[in-house]
Amino acid sequence: MTVMTAEQIEHFLDEVFPQRMGRIESVGAMSATLRLTIDEQHLRPGPRVSGPTMMGFADVALYVAILAQIGPQAMAVTSDLNCHFLRAASGEHDIVAHAKLIKLGRRLAVGEVQIFSASDDTKPVAHITASYALPDSPTG
Repeated sequence: MTVMTAEQIEHFLDEVFPQRMGRIESVGAMSATLRLTIDEQHLRPGPRVSGPTMMGFADVALYVAILAQIGPQAMAVTSDLNCHFLRAASGEHDIVAHAKLIKLGRRLAVGEVQIFSASDDTKPVAHITASYALPDSPTG
């Protein structure tokens, strides 16, 4: 069960992280799905979606999955991120991130993201794992 809806998270992010990439399509138990509309700033020659775009997008997707579980915590911060680029993502299509939390503890969250081109949801273009340091709870 989530403690924040996709709409609540969008409003929270508008306040604390307005420069984020993508829009939330859904949140669920230990998961989130986001979509990024690709434009010129996301491209490298080819035109292909750039690596930094995919890594940043994955980071946001996991942050959203965490917020859905723990509530509005601006200071849940990335402590590690590892990305494997599996194939080129065409710059002609949106990309979609499916984030899944593997562990959600008091001080640490660990998750993974698969990014797909919206034109083919059967073959991921990138696989990302990351961990987040979580802020102390108000009760200590």
